[in-house]
Amino acid sequence: MRTQDMNRDWIGTARTLSQALPYLQRYADATVVIKLGGHAMGSDDAMDEFARDVALMRQVGVNPVIVHGGGPMINDMLRRLSIKSEFVNGKRVTDAATMEVVEMVLSGVVNSKIVQAITEQGGRAVGVSGKDGGLIICDQENPELGLVGRPTKVNPRLLRDFADKGIIPVIAPLGMGENGETFNINGDTAAGAIAAALKADRLLLLTDVAGVKNASGEVLTELSAGQIRDMVADGTIAGGMIPKTQTALDALDGGVRAAVILDGRAPNACLLELFTEHGAGSIIRNG
Repeated sequence: MRTQDMNRDWIGTARTLSQALPYLQRYADATVVIKLGGHAMGSDDAMDEFARDVALMRQVGVNPVIVHGGGPMINDMLRRLSIKSEFVNGKRVTDAATMEVVEMVLSGVVNSKIVQAITEQGGRAVGVSGKDGGLIICDQENPELGLVGRPTKVNPRLLRDFADKGIIPVIAPLGMGENGETFNINGDTAAGAIAAALKADRLLLLTDVAGVKNASGEVLTELSAGQIRDMVADGTIAGGMIPKTQTALDALDGGVRAAVILDGRAPNACLLELFTEHGAGSIIRNG
């Protein structure tokens, strides 16, 4: 016979689970699109933690949809293959040789790794690219950039079929042109377009910063679309945060209920955002 005393950690865990109940009820059967990138993809431990969180989300009735990036892995493979890249205004030109590497890395190496991680945590995940099932149709974003695409049509039927079967889709940000050509798509842009097509409850953009900051450097936890536009206009939001906030605004315009820019370096960032009162980043709503 074994005896043990209740300790504060156990009691705290039980309290946390109890306090999560209204949020679990709130997100039951909700669609949450997550753009995975940055720190969350940077190590096996971070990947395992993310995969565990996603498997838990599916277990409690959330329908997660994962869209991933892979820029550092693409850069590494291009170097290993001695393929030199050209840049226009800081953006890589994607020619035919580069596109072969991009597709190999995104649809092969990166996508498979994420699917495997989720599967090992007990989730049911399937890897696809935006080319599969006519998921994402693109136009060329800029002729100077080559095979870089801008989504013009997203067919969410395939993703809804996965959700009905309890399967977590993991999507490589590639698309198909009207003439059958393959396009590389910015991961945030692809996630925003997919979220809009699904009329998702939440779009979570994982980043390597704490969130949207004001002029004093303080993280703002709640913002309206109008406030975001004002902060871009006056220069408070600048640099790499501009395209992320624009993705959020485009998603809201497309019917997403709210977009969140959150710190992917924080442990269990997605769970904190969805299932706690304080969240884990900057939530942006229309208004």
